[in-house]
Amino acid sequence: MSETTERAELHETPARRGPVGTVLGVGKTARPRQWVKNVLVFAAPFTAGQIGNGQVLLDALVAFVAFSLVASSVYLINDAVDVEADRAHPTKRNRPIAAGLVPVPLAYGAAVAFFAAGAAVALLADWRLLIVLAVYQAIQLGYCFGLKHQPVVDLAIVGSGFLMRLIAGGVATGIALSQWFLLVTAFGSLFMVAGKRYAEIMLFERTGAKIRSSLKKYSASYLRFVWATSAAILIMSYCLWAFEQQQIMPESIWSVISIVPFVVAVLRYAVDVDGGNAGEPEEIALRDRVLQILGASWVVTLVLSIYL
Repeated sequence: MSETTERAELHETPARRGPVGTVLGVGKTARPRQWVKNVLVFAAPFTAGQIGNGQVLLDALVAFVAFSLVASSVYLINDAVDVEADRAHPTKRNRPIAAGLVPVPLAYGAAVAFFAAGAAVALLADWRLLIVLAVYQAIQLGYCFGLKHQPVVDLAIVGSGFLMRLIAGGVATGIALSQWFLLVTAFGSLFMVAGKRYAEIMLFERTGAKIRSSLKKYSASYLRFVWATSAAILIMSYCLWAFEQQQIMPESIWSVISIVPFVVAVLRYAVDVDGGNAGEPEEIALRDRVLQILGASWVVTLVLSIYL
């Protein structure tokens, strides 16, 4: 019996194809662990000093839920489109759709349901939030159905997802966005995306695993250049914001102090990037205790600079 036949028979077993397993597979494909990225919707009210406002906080929570649902619809579509490529990948082949646990048509149907639910939730905050989500969905669908294979364009699209989250938070709460935080978010996301691509190239060099076609047009040195440049602009933008805040409130130096944990955290994350271990930013954040401490310290200094 061939390996392909054995794998096909395994996928057809009732335990794996049962309704409970399928529902759990859909839930896993929705990637709830990646919802941590959506905390960016709270950036606008937080930096504006409005996070304690009940209505503002409620609108931000609505934006968080809506964006999580819409992002999950994108993950479902992405995995359905990439099913064959994922089956040739050493780790992605275990994803529910690639493993045969979730049928491709069901994945598309679930994606439509997730988007519809996210759109309905968005209307609870502001109709403009629905427009932001629709733009995000359109861009991500373009990525899923072809733009992911275009070098540089794929980096920009994935990075734009973080920026769209920040914009969603501002639109939902009616708070103007700081130009500095737009820059920090834009180049911070580009830094993480380039790091993830660099890790994929390292994986290819170590295991010979099949990689996305756009990566074939990158070199490791080019991606190192992108994330190093992004890190430099990220740090510079944040420092300029911090010093501007100190001039606005000269009695407080906490914004300047916040530069220390921020820069050290970026450099700490860069260690993982340089080692080719930056596959998923949220996984690094969840397992790196030092990075968590630095992040917590940064948040505390931000709170003190904005609210004290």
